[in-house]
Amino acid sequence: MKRRPVPLRAAQRGFTLLEVLIAIVILAFGLLGFALLQTANIRFVQSANYRTQATNLAYDLTEQMRSNRHQSAWYTNATFAPGTVSATDTACTRPVSNAVTIEQNISRWQCQVVKAMGANAGATVVMVNGAATVSITWADDRWDASNPDSPTTFALTTQL
Repeated sequence: MKRRPVPLRAAQRGFTLLEVLIAIVILAFGLLGFALLQTANIRFVQSANYRTQATNLAYDLTEQMRSNRHQSAWYTNATFAPGTVSATDTACTRPVSNAVTIEQNISRWQCQVVKAMGANAGATVVMVNGAATVSITWADDRWDASNPDSPTTFALTTQL
């Protein structure tokens, strides 16, 4: 007569509660890291958007200066300190008439800078020996919570 072996345990099936809890904890840490990555990504994207706007605005003014080289020194009047220019919708558009003055171009550009970069934006325009330097400054408060109004500056120098 043959003896059959008696299994000590039936084959294990499924997961234990401890394994499920460990998997949930690992998943929670992964999701938390992903959430932190997303918030940092939003800060980087918003800051990059400001830098792109500053670049486009600086190129806009230098192209205006380049198109009117004989009077390009007048564009140094575009310099303004933070908080001194307000953005109104009428000042940010070009006039309907064909005769647009440099003063109208400057006020439109200043309005666009404040509208794009915020109320704490400022600009400096300098002409030296045919080289124009346009610097745009704004408060990028996403990086330093203890000093949110620390200025960020973009400067563009070009030979007219």
